[in-house]
Amino acid sequence: MDRTGISKEETLKKVQERFKNDRFATDNGAVIEEVGEGYARCVMSLDEHHYNAVGSVMGGAVFTVADFAFAVASNWNKKACVSLTAQITYLGRAKGQKLIAEARKVKEGRTTAYYLVEVTDDLGNQVAHVTSNGFSVG
Repeated sequence: MDRTGISKEETLKKVQERFKNDRFATDNGAVIEEVGEGYARCVMSLDEHHYNAVGSVMGGAVFTVADFAFAVASNWNKKACVSLTAQITYLGRAKGQKLIAEARKVKEGRTTAYYLVEVTDDLGNQVAHVTSNGFSVG
């Protein structure tokens, strides 16, 4: 239970309901697994449409799950925050069946925020790091 008496499971269900209309991410398989203060963990199961012509996971799929994790972490329990900039560094090839994106707040001010998103696969391979600056619009 959190300080309001709501269980983690209830909170997660409410957050999943709120973000179900992030259709590009959810239609491509992104799922919210966990949320916390300044934190979100999202996963994307990989299938044939996530791969490019050389057999690697498309960079856009990696960025999609990372951007979704940033959106959830920076918005699920506060006023609206949009991305000002995002930088992705690809670290290695995904070899597993899932991408896992964990977004963590590094710094948050009155109107701006900075997040690091680490993307791995379900085998523990590092896939990418994404940094994102957000701006509060609400």
